[in-house]
Amino acid sequence: MLPFPADIFTEPEDVSPDGLANLGPLRRLAGSWQADKGIDVNPKAEGPERRTFIERIRMDPIDPQANGPQLFYGLRYHIHINTPEEDVTFHDQVGYWLWEPATGLIMQTLAIPRGQVLLASGKAGPDHSTISVTAKRGDTAYGICSTDFLEQAFRTDSYRCDISFNADGSWTYLIQTELFVRGAPFNHHDTNTLKLVAPPKPNPLAAIVSDRAGTDRAGRGGPAA
Repeated sequence: MLPFPADIFTEPEDVSPDGLANLGPLRRLAGSWQADKGIDVNPKAEGPERRTFIERIRMDPIDPQANGPQLFYGLRYHIHINTPEEDVTFHDQVGYWLWEPATGLIMQTLAIPRGQVLLASGKAGPDHSTISVTAKRGDTAYGICSTDFLEQAFRTDSYRCDISFNADGSWTYLIQTELFVRGAPFNHHDTNTLKLVAPPKPNPLAAIVSDRAGTDRAGRGGPAA
């Protein structure tokens, strides 16, 4: 058992409203990102298929979140992928990246509109240049849940996402999903390097605090924000 406090109800009092400033290692994921040379290797009836894809990701800070004494700062994200050959959606995904400053816990939630969700976890310090999260089928803490069809036809046994932050401000990921297809294991993997195309929006609470501060300065005769 993890050393959770006896008081599981009282929320922390010292909570910063600025989500972006308190994301730790996730700070470098915030914003809108794009790349057109992603590589996907997935299972097909005739064997592994390798495809190039175009990817767009939006990640914006959310307000601080508390589970009693447990405090998270995070990003809400949406990933949209298509291919150079087709305009239709190749992959769509939503979820959250979360960081607990007190412990260094990182979590990624993932949901795709083909009947699959997961919660993955890892650990990282605020200045780490790499982060990794994992999830396993059957784990009740950080696990994977799929439809009956996916469980039978394309069973997902494990998930791993490794992210490296690059010196030029871009970041590179490698996602490896261990599948079980037609009685045999298959390593479904994706990789891409994303470049920033737009900054993140402030989380709602940070925007409210900033607006109030601007109003106060204007009321005192100072420059308005």
